[in-house]
Amino acid sequence: MALLSSHKPTGKPAGAPAASALGAKAAPGKLPGLAMAAAGVGLAWSVHRLVPAVPMLTAAVVLGIAAAHLPVVRPRVRGIGKPGLTLAGKRLMRIGIVLLGLKLSLDDVLGLGWATVAMVFAVVAATFFGTLWLGRRLGLRGDQPLLIATGYSICGASAIGAVSEVSGSDEEDVATSVALVTLCGTLAIAVLPLLHHPLGLDDAQFGRWVGAGVHDVGQVVATAQTAGPAALGDAVLVKLMRVALLAPLVAAVAVSVRNRRRAADAVEAAGAGAAGGGVPARTAGKRPPLVPLFVLGFLAMVAVRTTGLVPGSALDVAQHAQELLLAAALFGLGSAVHLPTLTRTGGRVAALGLCSWVVIAGASYGGVLLTT
Repeated sequence: MALLSSHKPTGKPAGAPAASALGAKAAPGKLPGLAMAAAGVGLAWSVHRLVPAVPMLTAAVVLGIAAAHLPVVRPRVRGIGKPGLTLAGKRLMRIGIVLLGLKLSLDDVLGLGWATVAMVFAVVAATFFGTLWLGRRLGLRGDQPLLIATGYSICGASAIGAVSEVSGSDEEDVATSVALVTLCGTLAIAVLPLLHHPLGLDDAQFGRWVGAGVHDVGQVVATAQTAGPAALGDAVLVKLMRVALLAPLVAAVAVSVRNRRRAADAVEAAGAGAAGGGVPARTAGKRPPLVPLFVLGFLAMVAVRTTGLVPGSALDVAQHAQELLLAAALFGLGSAVHLPTLTRTGGRVAALGLCSWVVIAGASYGGVLLTT
């Protein structure tokens, strides 16, 4: 044993520490990727200005996907830009979600009435659990069923990013889910206004249907504004009620992940003990918090908005900052999409997206008719 332990230091190359340090210095930093994300936000803003019907967040995802597949920029996106784009997709997403809380006031929610609140709960629950169940039955990989169910039922790509933070989801699963929910939400902008009058909805009912059934906040605005200011106001309020459910959903996922890890650690520790080994390193590791910090920040911003003490100018600044941060995050997530990988499960993913879309559209339509 003494010979083995004394042999290890002499067998280690003398230049290894220096090489490791040089490798760390040579590794690409985050600035190139953050610069790419900033450029993507600028392009997405320009697209939105030229075509107002296309929300900036939707444009950001599409541009991110395009950047990951265009031969001219793909090597940089996949190479030197990857660390910064990954940072944008995670950290900037969290900050944007915190600021999203400033859009929601409890007074506005309660002003819609308890019947509407109950309707939103029912639509979210039906969409989430129905999509999750169907995704498992279709055999989708990894966390795709969970992420797609979250995106459809709550608030699109932002919700997917939030849940993936606590579930530790694979980057490809996140990117695929974001691409699907963005595609369906974009189609809703064109399809739902065509159904406004054929379904016998007045403007206010149409707005509530859009708010309860369309995924992203920007897509809700783009869809509801076709029916006028009354529809737009109700659509945004109902949508923000769905956004408020992001906090308990993320907390529930965090608890589930924590319990699974605790159970796995217990099994591993028992096995190690029976074999005479020590406690597994993961058992002593840090478990995910019951409620992530960015969710607490979101709830704090809701409370701040409810006080009515925040001036309108500050709310406007926060809204612009939130949109820019989420656009950068979604560009980063879009750049992680790999279309050849997506095509392997494309049929099943598309089937799940279509079915989930039908579920949330039908449930929200029935809910609006029952509560108005």
